[in-house]
Amino acid sequence: MGWQADALCAQTDPEAFFPEKGGSTRDAKKVCAACNVRSQCLEYALSNDERFGIWGGLSERERRRLRKQAV
Repeated sequence: MGWQADALCAQTDPEAFFPEKGGSTRDAKKVCAACNVRSQCLEYALSNDERFGIWGGLSERERRRLRKQAV
């Protein structure tokens, strides 16, 4: 997972990427939007069935929806 060293989230408070239920994901998604490895991150999350947090700019619910569309 060499891409993680280049991820902007590695230099950010990890709690932003794992908000409490009902918490805002805006700050985490803003970091993801500017990240050069966003697509690798999302691919990792989908391949490893990450169920919590913001990965590749998408929430768990958004990733679940994306998976269903791909089937």
